Amino acid sequence: MQREVVKDRQKNLAMQQSEITKKSYVIKESIIRKHLEIQAILDKDLKTTLSHLEAEERAAVSALDWLMERNWILIQEIEQDLAGITATLDHVDLHAHATPDHQGEWVLDKVPDVLNSSECCSVSLDAAKADQIVSLTNSMLLLVSSLTPTMKNLMKNRSDVSLDPDTAHPKLLISPKGDGVTYTDTWQELPDTPLRFDTTLNVISLQSFSFGCHYWEMDVTGKTYWELGVTYPSIPRKGVAEDCWLGRGDESWCVEFYDGEYTAWHRGVPHRLLVTKQFSRIGILCNFPAGSVMFLGADDMSPLFCFCVGSFSDSLHLALCPGHDHNATNAKPIVICNASS
Repeated sequence: MQREVVKDRQKNLAMQQSEITKKSYVIKESIIRKHLEIQAILDKDLKTTLSHLEAEERAAVSALDWLMERNWILIQEIEQDLAGITATLDHVDLHAHATPDHQGEWVLDKVPDVLNSSECCSVSLDAAKADQIVSLTNSMLLLVSSLTPTMKNLMKNRSDVSLDPDTAHPKLLISPKGDGVTYTDTWQELPDTPLRFDTTLNVISLQSFSFGCHYWEMDVTGKTYWELGVTYPSIPRKGVAEDCWLGRGDESWCVEFYDGEYTAWHRGVPHRLLVTKQFSRIGILCNFPAGSVMFLGADDMSPLFCFCVGSFSDSLHLALCPGHDHNATNAKPIVICNASS
């Protein structure tokens, strides 16, 4: 009977796995189609708009070509008449009593008309329409930018947290607002309470979360080493036990950045990430209904790693480790980018 129960459970799990795969495929295909439709609309609008502008450009250039041709013909006619007038004047000098004709007067009469019709300002593009097109395009850019990246827009409602100074290692400085942590080489004389980490350079948030979906974003600009994650309140805090480090025990999950490489940790198992970009912001999405913890490169919302826990057995705290300063190469703080700030 026990065997049949286990087999039935195994069958249900396999069915659930297949259902999740199918649902994910349908969602992804739908999103891909919508993005292709958006791209097609944008491409068509771009082609139409550029065609209008190019038609105006061709018309203006053609009109200017015609005016330049008229001016060139007029210049040639003036030069011919100047040559004729010069010859006439020479003839008058030789025959003092001769009367010069009126050669060239008709050209002089034509010059004002040509000059008036070929003023530079007489041909131009529709500046008002061009400004309107640029304005509309800019508005479209702002609209699209406000909705993308899609994941960023989905996570804009962040959960504000502050760091608990009573949990911070004595070599960590917590900002007055509790939104930043910096390593200091000076050991601070602080009460050695059961909550305080005394070996690992950790600090956790004052707030804990046990339901819903929560997103936090940390600024790690200029840092060469850090550890970021979430932890149960039961994480060991004293001594040199490996479980005190983030991601090394059952109680915590983290991503570590060191020497240009990213590693995800849980239960002491490292997962080396094939990521080469050094992000200035790291996001953590903790989803209680889904039982997952996802780490993202928040600069462009690139997924770094996702832990699928299934269900959490306790509330979770945000956990930070800024690391040693490494001869001032890692002296920058980790700053929590709360929505309120």
